[in-house]
Amino acid sequence: MSEFQQVVQEGKKKIVSGFKRALLILLALGILGAGGYLWVCSWTFSEGTRAGTLIKISSKGVAFKTYEGQLNLGGFQQSANDGVVGNVWEFSVLDRDVYEKLQNYEGRQVKLHYKQRYKAMPWQGDTDYFITRVEEVK
Repeated sequence: MSEFQQVVQEGKKKIVSGFKRALLILLALGILGAGGYLWVCSWTFSEGTRAGTLIKISSKGVAFKTYEGQLNLGGFQQSANDGVVGNVWEFSVLDRDVYEKLQNYEGRQVKLHYKQRYKAMPWQGDTDYFITRVEEVK
């Protein structure tokens, strides 16, 4: 093998080695970035309660089954597209026990305790509001 061919072979090895190193670094950065994003999205930045009439609670979804509901807060809202509409608040439920309890209160006055997250992942629910506890208002 000539000296020129040896130099070419060494150059190829360096390029392949550098390419592998760059891919591993990009992969590690991607994994760290995705993990950081999921961690930040799980932060709770608001907690509270809302009271009203429980209109709907259901399990829905194709790929991810989630528990979703609606609470009529009373009164009306002005909407640019629809004119005057009812004041309905949509929420998600993570815990099956809370979902089953909500099913018993459908059509009744309830007080819902919630946590609001920065961003809900598709497997968690459609909204950023997650119900943690429910009480019937008497």
